[in-house]
Amino acid sequence: MVLMQLGIFEDYWGDFSDNAWSVHIHYWTGTIWYIYLIIQPYFATHGQLAKHRTNGIIGMFLAGGVCLTAFSMLYRDLENAQSALAMPDGFGPFEPWFFFGVAAVEIVMIIAFGYAVIKSIIHRKQLENHAWWLISTVFLIIMPALARGIQNVYVDINFHNWPDINIMVPIYLTQVLIIGMLYLAAWKYGRLKHPATFLAAGVNLFIFFLEPLGRSEVVQLFLKTIIKG
Repeated sequence: MVLMQLGIFEDYWGDFSDNAWSVHIHYWTGTIWYIYLIIQPYFATHGQLAKHRTNGIIGMFLAGGVCLTAFSMLYRDLENAQSALAMPDGFGPFEPWFFFGVAAVEIVMIIAFGYAVIKSIIHRKQLENHAWWLISTVFLIIMPALARGIQNVYVDINFHNWPDINIMVPIYLTQVLIIGMLYLAAWKYGRLKHPATFLAAGVNLFIFFLEPLGRSEVVQLFLKTIIKG
């Protein structure tokens, strides 16, 4: 929760009033989801199971909101790609392929998030399975927020090289951090070989292919075809 908020802080709060409505909704549904993942275990382990179950039903509604608002943000990636093509001087190292790549990996992240939530519902009577499927969602959706924060720091440090900065370096660093946190948590809770761990690790490894995906004309055409304004 702290890392996610620190990562997104400058991008969200720095231009708060200029953010689109969809950005605000996505930010707050995502933030509340993280809060739910903190308070729900407390209720479950402190004799408040009725409250846990009621909040769980509300939480599933919230999870749907996280998915749908994330999908609604994809067109923003394509708009950024078009702007970067039209005004390359204003985007520096952020070339159009970068935004296409972001959209491509975010689709996989959103689908994986939805799958993990559904699996948590299916295994709701198996406490350890239920809990770990939900915990894994943290590592499935943290990349965009955390990567933005690391990118901002990286760009500030290397501003003298603008626009020749390799913008993928902070992405790679972000993924290493996320996978490290995932396996640290999995080791702590004895879930190293759990399917949810494999799913979260696989999705975050997939993000290493952001650049070749973004540069692929096939991927670009696919995204332009399915994502309309």
